[in-house]
Amino acid sequence: MSMLLSFRVANHRSIRKEQQLNLHPVYDADRPEETRWEAVPVTGIFGANASGKSNLVGALQYMARMVVSSHRDSEPDGGVDRNPFVLDAEAKGEPSWYVVDLLLDGTRYTYGFSVDDERVVEEWLDSYPKGKKRELFSRAGDDVTPGASQKQGQLALVESITEPNVLFLSLAARSKQQDFRPVYDWFARKLQFRNPGSSSLQGISAMRALEDAGRHPEILELLRAADLGIEECGTERVLMDEETLRKRFGPHIPRRTLLELEEEGPREMVRPWIGHRGRDGVVQMELHDESSGTQALLGHAPRFLAVLRKGGTFVVDEIDSSLHSLLTARLIDLFQNPATNPKGAQLVFTTHDASLLGRVSGEDILKRDQVWFVEKDSHGETSLYSLAEFKPRKEENRERRYLGGSYGGIPFIDDSFAGALAQRGGQRGQDAETERQEETPGPLARN
Repeated sequence: MSMLLSFRVANHRSIRKEQQLNLHPVYDADRPEETRWEAVPVTGIFGANASGKSNLVGALQYMARMVVSSHRDSEPDGGVDRNPFVLDAEAKGEPSWYVVDLLLDGTRYTYGFSVDDERVVEEWLDSYPKGKKRELFSRAGDDVTPGASQKQGQLALVESITEPNVLFLSLAARSKQQDFRPVYDWFARKLQFRNPGSSSLQGISAMRALEDAGRHPEILELLRAADLGIEECGTERVLMDEETLRKRFGPHIPRRTLLELEEEGPREMVRPWIGHRGRDGVVQMELHDESSGTQALLGHAPRFLAVLRKGGTFVVDEIDSSLHSLLTARLIDLFQNPATNPKGAQLVFTTHDASLLGRVSGEDILKRDQVWFVEKDSHGETSLYSLAEFKPRKEENRERRYLGGSYGGIPFIDDSFAGALAQRGGQRGQDAETERQEETPGPLARN
């Protein structure tokens, strides 16, 4: 089992001072029964537009990219590509920091690094077998100090080929240093991201989801949650000729496809279908005839379900950008339930959807220690804080309190904004009246 316990970052885009996303459980009463997870399985991050939610996700994504590919992407003497806080002149000269605390197969690891525009300033990796700290290595500039557990000289070759702008962990893990592989592999294989706009292959993903529906009944369950009329789903192989294509897609068939049919003849294609309950039984409908919500769910479902099957941490920026609240709540519930989440997979997401702070069928969608807020102050600095800091009662209406401003993290629009709109509207009305009068012919012109 692999779980993210915490993530800390400083001096990255709108994040000026150190902020920590802490995923350790706070309330034992909120824990799923029969689980001993050392981190919460779901974390929702709420906040207004431009408050820094995406920057927090981007910071973790930047850290992962540096770990996995800094040795490939960084040119010798090319410096470090980073994004420090730009609204403070001092921040440009200060390092950016990134630290994760992980639980990997029962052992805790802490890994972090700092970078400036030129180089890696510091880097370290510690493990805690049986709860006792064991330093694996530490780095200050070009000097790497192996931990006491490392054999003398075994990291010397890796140190000699590590460029100033490349992470030592990246090369050490790829040089068969087994002590470093768990953390590297977590970044490379167990940490996944989905960003807004990353759905260009949504149609292909939807088709694959329908192809997998027989092996993974959760897909059909999600579809039934999305549309009460859905009974079955799947794919079949059909021989496509021009007549069949016109029946399916009407006159809007790409000319290139028609030319290929003329040259190569009919071809076998995969036809995805979804069965809806009708008066005379189940009727198979084409995927492209489904609602946008159903198509979006099918496009995203394979990655959600893959994480649940294999374990790991799935980070989704703006989870509400393409899914209805009830569908999002259903996906969240899959991670909350140990029966559907046997590997302790984690879902971390950002959202504007306050309804996710509410309940479905009398149960909280998100537990009290699974909610975080992001806010930006008058200096453009992002701060991150937990709902647990407010010591909320289990039964309180968190959605209403959030929308009422009790927790912060919502946009503040004062009366000057409304006044500006009213003034602009009034000015627009005056301009229109003046233009109308100028265009109306006078008495002399009518004669």
